[in-house]
Amino acid sequence: MWVETDRPCEVEVLGSTRRTFTVEGHHYALVCVEGLEPGSSHPYEVALDGERRWPMPNSPFPASTIRTPDPDSPIEVVFGSCRVALPHEPPYTLSKDRHPDGREHDALRTLALEMIAGARRWPELLLMLGDQVYVDEGSPRVREWIRSRRDVSQPPGEEVANYEEYTRLYEEAWGEPVMRWLLSVVPTSMVIDDHDMHDDWLISREWIEEMRRQPWWEEREIGGLMSYWVYQHIGNLSPRELDENPEYREAREADDPTAVLRRFAKHEARVPDGKRWSFCTDIANVRVLVADDRTGRVLDNGRRSILDGEEWAWIVDHARGDFDHLLIGTTDPFLLGPGLHYAEAWNEAVCDGAWGGPAAKVGERLRRALDFDHWAAFQRSFQRFAELLEEVGAGRGGKAPATIGILSGDVHHAYLADVAFRRDAGVSSHVYQAVCSPFRNALDSHEELAVKAGVSRPGRAIGRLLARAAGVDDPPIRWRIREGPFFDNQVATVSLDGRSSTVRLDRAVPGEEDGNPRLEKLFERRIS
Repeated sequence: MWVETDRPCEVEVLGSTRRTFTVEGHHYALVCVEGLEPGSSHPYEVALDGERRWPMPNSPFPASTIRTPDPDSPIEVVFGSCRVALPHEPPYTLSKDRHPDGREHDALRTLALEMIAGARRWPELLLMLGDQVYVDEGSPRVREWIRSRRDVSQPPGEEVANYEEYTRLYEEAWGEPVMRWLLSVVPTSMVIDDHDMHDDWLISREWIEEMRRQPWWEEREIGGLMSYWVYQHIGNLSPRELDENPEYREAREADDPTAVLRRFAKHEARVPDGKRWSFCTDIANVRVLVADDRTGRVLDNGRRSILDGEEWAWIVDHARGDFDHLLIGTTDPFLLGPGLHYAEAWNEAVCDGAWGGPAAKVGERLRRALDFDHWAAFQRSFQRFAELLEEVGAGRGGKAPATIGILSGDVHHAYLADVAFRRDAGVSSHVYQAVCSPFRNALDSHEELAVKAGVSRPGRAIGRLLARAAGVDDPPIRWRIREGPFFDNQVATVSLDGRSSTVRLDRAVPGEEDGNPRLEKLFERRIS
């Protein structure tokens, strides 16, 4: 149980206690509650120095409850990405086409409202795949607070500059009562993406060099990585992994571990290690393996890789095993619309010099302007990922799971794709990719047209011609988009029962009777 308090204290949950640790004047605790039986429910309270502080007095919500998974019951994993924190009223609930500040209704909060009303089952896991906070789209309240404390005419303007300002973003994102209740009842894992730090974060070596020349960037980078560790990463780790984590041990043992975490974040910014941030958890017969595909990137021309060598070896090792379903989470989609895939592969080749030096400079500008930073733009990594899917799906690393699902976000639209392999590959698992984005940050109509062009047949043909002209081979696998693309604020659910699997996508729409938004089903497809 992750807790933030306003002063140092002892935190107690169901008889387990933990002292807070302090970072930059903020106080946190992770309370590990052990000895709970599988398939059991435990309503709980949170006491600070012996005084009950949660639930809040006169709370209108159902009791906060720890529910342990039952290995003989269905498992539901809810996932998505990209949630900008804004008020839940007009003009912020309007579309971008109707108002520049509009971001429509929050799908994740809408899910919580339906859970509160008893209209939706409580899932076993919420997987938040990036852009939990937006440094470049802060809420009006946070921006007003930033303006009150420093001169925003100087870079980085109204964007966050340091750890203290990051804490305000997280408070805005998770402190709203409905969201706070949701996070108190659903086990949640999360991983970082670019807008948690900066648009185009780690997209290329040239981008890194340019940003390091900015006098404000180092403090932003340190604050971003420190807050990622505190607010997101440590909650992904098991009690055993926490005990083995050197930064967490020092944080618990030091009176004030701020200096320890600053050194750690500064080192990570200069010597990135993606394996440190990736994580794996088993829920009954389901393995959930999440790769941090941002922090460990190799960006040297000619050897670009979306994961460094150690992280990739860790992923391969944890993808093998004896389980019914393997879910692999990545913020950036492995499979894009075919036209977009070829365009990104072409761009990587051009940036690496396939068409000469002048074209490489143009390619770099296009890479940033069009956000060409997904797996397709790292062909070496794409090929290795495809080989891993074939190996696991053919049972060459253990029993082949019934399904291998790649769960992603980032691209502000949703779709479901089936994956096909060579006939002689021996793959028996049903391999698919489900992309769900955004929770709240829908595209405008012009942006939607660009995405639709990338998934169209003409877009595929043009992209393939460009890629071939730059010396890019066709991918070793094929895939077909079965559902989508969809452009709403939306939330996806993978339901797993024994060897069977179903994927469902819901969008948030305005309510009718009580004024609250509701979820409307876009599709539900049986996978196996």
